Amino acid sequence: MLAAAAYRWGLWETVGTAATAVLLLWVESLSFHLGLLHWLDGMLSLHRLPLLRVDVTDFEPKRLFMRSISLLVLSFLLGYLAEQQKQLRAEKAVIARALGKARVETGLVGTLQEIAGELLSTYDAKHLLIASQEASNYRVFVGEVHANNGGASAFQWLEPSPSDRERYLYDSSATTCYARQSAHNGTDHFSVLELDQAGTRIRSLPVGFLAGLRQKHDFSSLMTVSFLFGREWNGRIFLFDPSLAGDIEEELRFLQELVRQVGPAVYNVLLLRRLRLRAGAVERARFARELHDGAVQSLIAVEMQVDVLRRQSASRPELVTTELGRIQGLLREEVLKLRELMQQMKTLDVDSKRFVGLLGDTVERFQRETGISARFISELERLDMPQQICRELARIVQEALVNVRKHSQARQVLVRLAASNGAWKVTVEDDGRGFPFSGRLSHAELDALRKGPVVIKERVRLIEGELTIESNPGRGSRLEVSVPRQRDAAHG
Repeated sequence: MLAAAAYRWGLWETVGTAATAVLLLWVESLSFHLGLLHWLDGMLSLHRLPLLRVDVTDFEPKRLFMRSISLLVLSFLLGYLAEQQKQLRAEKAVIARALGKARVETGLVGTLQEIAGELLSTYDAKHLLIASQEASNYRVFVGEVHANNGGASAFQWLEPSPSDRERYLYDSSATTCYARQSAHNGTDHFSVLELDQAGTRIRSLPVGFLAGLRQKHDFSSLMTVSFLFGREWNGRIFLFDPSLAGDIEEELRFLQELVRQVGPAVYNVLLLRRLRLRAGAVERARFARELHDGAVQSLIAVEMQVDVLRRQSASRPELVTTELGRIQGLLREEVLKLRELMQQMKTLDVDSKRFVGLLGDTVERFQRETGISARFISELERLDMPQQICRELARIVQEALVNVRKHSQARQVLVRLAASNGAWKVTVEDDGRGFPFSGRLSHAELDALRKGPVVIKERVRLIEGELTIESNPGRGSRLEVSVPRQRDAAHG
């Protein structure tokens, strides 16, 4: 009974249940000493019913007193443990919700918005402010969120001020702090509690930072916690006018633990955002280089050839038709290169439901644009391929067809999708010139000999597949990619 009360309610409810049980035991003992037990046994005997057979010695005052003390102590211990367990579960739930808010797709501002809203809701604060500084340039960034009708306003960055660092990022050995205003001799006075990184109370620390905060913000109570992201970012979070129901030291320790666990997730979002920006810059630079070294140079050469043709058209008109045909072929080639470059730059969103159709469309477009006879055959009716493998295999087929057009001089191409021996297989065959080697080489042999298409080898390696190339110079080649199906859990 006590265990059920502790699990269902809490400390004082469990103690109250034990006190009620003790009271009932004493009432029962009193009734037995007043002769109630003998009267009940007589009534049962009169009606020929089984007797109660209660051992009256168990209800003697001395023994009952010890049992009552045991019940009360046990109820207190069970209730205390249950209360601690509930608090731990609640804290873990808050940390889990905050960790779930850190998502790369929402970006840094969106992540800060979600986590700030969770903190405002958890502490029932009116206003949250985040001040941070990058170690490389000493610039201070300040953002804020206000509580708004049970929710939170949009996160917004504030205009920088020369006094921001002194006001928000003041030097202090305290990691967390709680300050509360109280009337003292007719002036504003703050009682302050500060904890260090280990969660130990710090005494006799200067509290002059409160004056600078009071000049900028109106509050009666304040919670702060410091954070550090690697060696790059440090800062402090301010919660204005929070409502604390429990012990203040425990609340500060929990806030410190919350920031310690959620901080790395936010930092990862920041790093991934930077990585995406850098990757985008690298991709744009590659795109510009491809245009400069390819299309731009070719167009300049075409312009020069057209100028020469224009000058010779009067004296040698028989050259016009031949040269125009050659120039037209060059322009067609550059159009194909630009389309392939644009196809590579486009984000490829494909899953197992659209994978077969995408390969068919890719092969059909290749035939239409190049004039090379191309076919696609799929031996699979249903496909349960992970999205990453679908995306990489589609890119591999596109890259293989680009290589066929550029280098093979093939007249026919066959792309086949199949599954055998617990693996997905994609093959690309052509009847062109083949690779500059003869025979069948595995992925490891291609790497050792430094042969084979580099881009395709890297993409196959990303999905832990196996690449095999069979080449017959002058008669064609066969490229086969095999991906084991049992590894789909690693790419899901």
